[in-house]
Amino acid sequence: MVGGHGKIAMHLHPLLVQGGHLPIALARREDYREELKQAGAELRLLDIEKSTVDDFAAAFAGCDAVVFAAGGGPDGSIERKHTVDFEGAVKTITAAQQAGISRVVQISAMGVDNPVPDDAGEVWAAYVDAKRDADIALRDSGLQWTIIRPGALTDDAPTGQVTVGTEVDRGEITRGDVASLIAAALANDSSIRTQWEAINGDTPIPDAVRGISA
Repeated sequence: MVGGHGKIAMHLHPLLVQGGHLPIALARREDYREELKQAGAELRLLDIEKSTVDDFAAAFAGCDAVVFAAGGGPDGSIERKHTVDFEGAVKTITAAQQAGISRVVQISAMGVDNPVPDDAGEVWAAYVDAKRDADIALRDSGLQWTIIRPGALTDDAPTGQVTVGTEVDRGEITRGDVASLIAAALANDSSIRTQWEAINGDTPIPDAVRGISA
């Protein structure tokens, strides 16, 4: 998982372990190792911005699927929106192809295909551009992709229930529920080559994912 020490990732690792998998967490700091081990994940060191495609491909060795959940966030520098959210995703895509891994799940953001309001600010515009262009790159890759576009992320307790669709009303979703959506998508081939927005709702996550088709 690229972004393997992020908040979504830390929810996802135990879910993958419960499903009988060994999560590989790609992160840039050795001092994350013990915390990741407690979550059931193995750390492989990778700096998204400094590492090459070959570095990514080496880190993917032995993996059956890749999850890209890294991001420079909607705040911070314009440059990191490009180097993390876009270039990091493109390196992931290219490295997956190089490593012979066909299955990729990418976390994007709701509404990134829509025009950015004039008053949104340069950093937000750069974030939207990076996420949109990363999604385009994945859709054009020929891989077995899934793109999940969550609404506003919260650290509330997971609910286990969501609303998903090509477009949904703006709303919030817990990071834990996004992690559950990733795990469900990886387990269900009906999610291959689908892109959908997600917020908390009233449909159990397994049912919501089973109802998605390309």
